[in-house]
Amino acid sequence: MPKECIFCKIVAKTAKASLKFENEEIMVFEDIKPASTHHYLAIPKEHIENVHSLQTAHLGLLERLVAEGRQVIEKAGGDLNDIRMGFHLPPFNSVGHVHLHLICPASNMSFIHRAMFKPNSWWFVEVSEILGKLSKLAQEEKAASSAHIQSNL
Repeated sequence: MPKECIFCKIVAKTAKASLKFENEEIMVFEDIKPASTHHYLAIPKEHIENVHSLQTAHLGLLERLVAEGRQVIEKAGGDLNDIRMGFHLPPFNSVGHVHLHLICPASNMSFIHRAMFKPNSWWFVEVSEILGKLSKLAQEEKAASSAHIQSNL
């Protein structure tokens, strides 16, 4: 855990956050500069530097971040049909600890926030894009492993 990482400090309970959900693996809390009525960050407790550091082994973790974040929004009365979920890409991420933005209603964001959280731009990528890439990579790894096993038989 890098001692300067604010999210690691939140995990360690040495920094405050408006916590909405926590289990042994993840936390969901309010963004300090909300882009809409409901703006939460879902983070793994494990320090993962940024979205480029995610590997196929993190697929389940990423799916759980999405699921718990959606539950927090739903519990708060947010419309799950008007949600933006994604990650800022380096060097545009403000904290060096992977964090999923969950913003609802996306349609209520200001012009500036719509630009900051523009889907699949070179500074922000939707979670579905990352899930798709990791799933494809996992399938390729599995196929390569199977081919290797078959060639050794």
